[in-house]
Formats: sequence, structure tokens, C-alpha cells
Amino acid sequence: MRTFIFSLVLTLAMPGLLTSQNPCQTRIPMLGEQAPSFTAMSTMGKINFPDDYYTKWKIIFSHPADFTPVCSSELLELAALQEDFDKLGAKLVVLSTDGLNSHISWVQSLDTLKYKDRNPEKINFPLVADENHAISRKYGMVGDTNSSTRDVRGVFIIDPDDKIAAIFFYPRQTGRNMDEIRRTLVALQTSANKNVLTPANWLPGQAVMIPAPQTTQEAEKLNRKNDPDLYSLTWYMWFKRKP
Repeated sequence: MRTFIFSLVLTLAMPGLLTSQNPCQTRIPMLGEQAPSFTAMSTMGKINFPDDYYTKWKIIFSHPADFTPVCSSELLELAALQEDFDKLGAKLVVLSTDGLNSHISWVQSLDTLKYKDRNPEKINFPLVADENHAISRKYGMVGDTNSSTRDVRGVFIIDPDDKIAAIFFYPRQTGRNMDEIRRTLVALQTSANKNVLTPANWLPGQAVMIPAPQTTQEAEKLNRKNDPDLYSLTWYMWFKRKP
């Protein structure tokens, strides 16, 4: 009995213990944690993640299934922005539990489609085949109350140090906003490079925020700087016109 109680306490106190011992368990990695690594085949060959993208920002997209309407619209929108992500130094990786042959056929079909009056865009990012669900479990992306074999619409933005920087999960019936994912990437990069914060609804080029002063005395010091780029609404809300 004591052994059982001790094991139960360990399980409740250390949920990660279950994941490490049972490969069928899933766990969503938290912000700031190291991104789980994996090796897998994709439409662009074998991938060793994250080692193949050393010092780069990385974005993982998971989707429920190939040849489905919402997923197809998402990949077409992502293809339209792939050059933008490339200029931002971010590498894209898409995955689902479909097989490699399905991925290849789907990409070949998508490459021919004119979407929103745009010319067809060739998909130049890899689609990873995760048929055994190993990657999906590492990222907590597989299954919901209706199915345990299909990924949710997940997004993980991973920084150059291979740490989880942002996480999005969407329901199956709702397509993702690729512009918002790009905006989030730019916001993360701006904060990392300039040591600033980005306010609600921030867009590139707009004023950013600086960490709040801890005391009114620190706020008074900021006031005395006479920096034309700095302004405040109150002592704990300071803005900077240029990042």
C-alpha cells in the first residue's frame, strides 16, 4: 500500500515521468523548454530536427490530414508567404500522420492550384511523414476527443537556441491565420534583438514598449532622460517609437 501511495505521489508531482517511461504518452513542451528532437523522412528527404536548422528560427506546423479542404487552404497560404519567412531567417516544417506517398501526391496537386487569383506557388518546405505518431506525441499534437490518429492544427515557433518561443493550437474546423504567425515571429525577433516588448495588436513599424519600471523613482529617471523616442501613458506603461 505504501509503495502504491508513493508511486501515485511521484506521478502527480512529476507528470513528465510518465512521458519518459511510456512512449505512447503525449506532453506539450512548454515555453522556454528545449524543442524535442526527431529524425524523419519528408518530401524533401531525411530531416534531423533541429540540427539541420542550426542557428535558425524554426516553425513546425501540424495538420489533421492531407487532401482535406481547410488543410489545403493553409498550405496554399503558407506557400504564398514562404519567401517572407525565408527572409526572416525562419525555416518551415509541416507534418501530419499521413504517409510520405500521400504527402508527395498532395504537394504535386497543390503546386498546380491557383488560389485567390494567385499564380500557383511551388511548395519549397518539407512535409514530414509521422505515421507512427512519434513526433506528434513529443509535441502533444496528436489526437483529441474525436480521434487519436490525427494531429491537431498546431504551431510551434522555435528560436535559434532551439527553445520553444510560441505555441498555437487551433480546432480542426478553423484555419490558421498565416499573417498572424508571421507577425508573431517578427514580434519575437524584435523583442529578442532589441530587448523590448510588443503591445496588443502590434504591427512591425509601430511603437514598442520597454519593461516597466519597478518603482516610481525608476520612472522619474526615465522622464529625466529627455529621449524624444520615449513616452509614457502612466509610470508603468512606457513606449518607444523606434525599436
